[in-house]
Amino acid sequence: MQLIGAHMSIAGGVFNAILRGDELGCTAIQIFPKNARRLFEKPLDKTAVAKWNESLAASRYVKSVIAHSGYLINLAAEDDEKWERYIEAMMDEMARCDVMGIKYIALHPGSPGDMGEEFGIRRVAFAIDIIYDERNFAVDIALETTAGTGHHLGWRFEHLRNIMDNAKHGNRLKVIFDTCHTFAAGYDFTSESGYRNVWKEFDEIVGFERLVAMHINDSKYPPGSRKDRHEHIGKGFLGIKPFEMIMQDERLIKIPKILETPKEDDWDRKNLRLLWELSGEDVPDVLK
Repeated sequence: MQLIGAHMSIAGGVFNAILRGDELGCTAIQIFPKNARRLFEKPLDKTAVAKWNESLAASRYVKSVIAHSGYLINLAAEDDEKWERYIEAMMDEMARCDVMGIKYIALHPGSPGDMGEEFGIRRVAFAIDIIYDERNFAVDIALETTAGTGHHLGWRFEHLRNIMDNAKHGNRLKVIFDTCHTFAAGYDFTSESGYRNVWKEFDEIVGFERLVAMHINDSKYPPGSRKDRHEHIGKGFLGIKPFEMIMQDERLIKIPKILETPKEDDWDRKNLRLLWELSGEDVPDVLK
């Protein structure tokens, strides 16, 4: 069975994300380990961790969980004081992942502002080294492909590779391929030839072995737009074809695939059902 799911809210307690995932037949989910719009919160207490573990053990569907770092963290930041705070916040989120047993946490590489890509790449790599020098976290950081809005890094595969190469702890870095972001960055994989070429380039530059998850989102804007706007599956410029190829690609069968599409009007259920249908596998009973 493939690992297919969506980002789930932790409102009311982190364990609720697992319950919400079960309601939608998610075999994989993604969570924010804390409020995504705050740098710091009080640590998870023993009761919260116990309820998380109990819920995960009792889950009917959820087999895989990944985390996503908060919106405010920018490990490429120029300002030293802010950069140090962002490192502390990232470590706080990674500590939460460790107590919950989460293996990977997604990270947008961040923006160096006007300092340029080379500065930003070295800055992120140095921050990652500080993090793993300070504490031998069990969770690995998964750099996410980005759309490249503004000065943000990660919109070229080379950015991810260069961060890995500049970090002495580069072996702890993995990658999450976001379909909307990668497409908006200019990698067009809507045709069979385009699909083959993009994955060939990804493998040659980053390495397929680094891929640990995918964010499955259509795009409101065309390739090369550098705009990060997610759309429902098949309703945007990507269309159905690339998702069909992804869901039937034998290399990606064991890779968790996470929706980050708008949640209004029960769209998670609709998008999940469509992905299962495209995969050719049985649709979970709760989605029928």
